[in-house]
Amino acid sequence: MSVQRIEQLQQMLSESPDDPFLHYALALEFRSADPQQALAYFEHLLSRHAEYLPTYYHAAALLAELGQSERAKEVYQTGIALARQQSSHHSLRELQNAYQNLLVELDEL
Repeated sequence: MSVQRIEQLQQMLSESPDDPFLHYALALEFRSADPQQALAYFEHLLSRHAEYLPTYYHAAALLAELGQSERAKEVYQTGIALARQQSSHHSLRELQNAYQNLLVELDEL
């Protein structure tokens, strides 16, 4: 986590509060050092920028790491549907693989 980068992103976010990339970048910056803060940024994206596809993979993975497996499955499923809708084949494969891996970890396959 780079404090300087976070400060820069927060400054940019104050100038462009509706830019989903800035929320996403902050979530990624906080992911390892402050997972709860990262989750707050991801949840903001999921609720206010639901069409921002990059969110789904990382948000679901973080939710799974935090033990919120049911919510993680929901996020993966929504991301998979969105990737299909947006015809994003690469994202679709990544989300499907991650979802399948989660199901294996949870012994649901």
